[in-house]
Amino acid sequence: MDQEDRIALFLDYENLALGARDHRGGADFDFRPIADALAERGRVVVRRAYADWSYFDEDRRMLTRSHVELIEIPQRMGASRKNAADIKMAVDAIELAFERDYISTFVICSGDSDFTPLVHKLRELNKRVIGVGVEGSTSALLPPACDEFLYYDRLEGVDIPPPRSQQARPTRPVGANQRPPEPEPEVDRRPAGEEPGRDVDTLAVLVAQTVAGLQGSANGEVTASRLKRTLLRKDPTFSESDYGFRTFSELLRHLAERTVVELAEGPAKGDPEVSLPEHGDREVAFGLLRGVVADLGSGGNPVALSGLKNQVRRARPDFSEKKLGYRSFLQFCKAAATAGVLDLRWSPEADDYLLTTQS
Repeated sequence: MDQEDRIALFLDYENLALGARDHRGGADFDFRPIADALAERGRVVVRRAYADWSYFDEDRRMLTRSHVELIEIPQRMGASRKNAADIKMAVDAIELAFERDYISTFVICSGDSDFTPLVHKLRELNKRVIGVGVEGSTSALLPPACDEFLYYDRLEGVDIPPPRSQQARPTRPVGANQRPPEPEPEVDRRPAGEEPGRDVDTLAVLVAQTVAGLQGSANGEVTASRLKRTLLRKDPTFSESDYGFRTFSELLRHLAERTVVELAEGPAKGDPEVSLPEHGDREVAFGLLRGVVADLGSGGNPVALSGLKNQVRRARPDFSEKKLGYRSFLQFCKAAATAGVLDLRWSPEADDYLLTTQS
């Protein structure tokens, strides 16, 4: 138990409940998926929800059954009532951060950007911060400030909202001076709640770039757990389930089968070491580059870097230096030059890098 994270949960309940109602087809807010997601991350020792509970009578019963402490915010008018809840919640969180050293993680359930300074202060106090918000009502400023951000809509157990039934409009006869009704615009016919699948190739690029950056930092081996933490720092909303994988290990095995990464036994069971392939695809890509430069610069003529990538893609349409862990095509060419595949130099006259194959 001593190794578990101790979690303090703070819910800006009005923001969550109204966000779920307004952006999820009127669906009721359910606390259980949030509780289940946090149970996977540690031991929740504090649960507090802030609202004027006269507006949420049924919700109050649901939260009480989940052992959430209800903080009553007296009814005021308009924005002043909202600000009172926000201020009370922020003050309580900071007070708890100073008084309870054993609490390592704070969960701020709100999509309101007003809580961004609170998130920054908690992280300054060496606390991990997880945000939770309804996707349609979450400010773009809040997720990047957190260590991890969970969209309520994507949590396991959240029901897919029912499609809004299209109400039939009353029809009137079209008179001589009346224009026929405009045709209805085409709408997405996917089932409600179904999102287009995320591009696994884009994910492969992100993982390869991240592994390359971690390897370049020379801070020891890159383990799967370290890689996952880094991906969450880059994008707190990252989740392998959005790409169709049940676990992060399953995602890594898929990328290993595609030779995007290599997996080896790590320092702990179930936490493999992740690296970029040293051979195989990278050597093939270097050979491809050399062949294109040789064809374009027949007779030993130098080839300009500008436009070279397009020529490489003509020879191999699926080429991407980012899948190999390089941030740019220039970085890829520099690596090829370092490996002795070709020569690369800057030409002030051409105002460009020039490549030649080595004799």
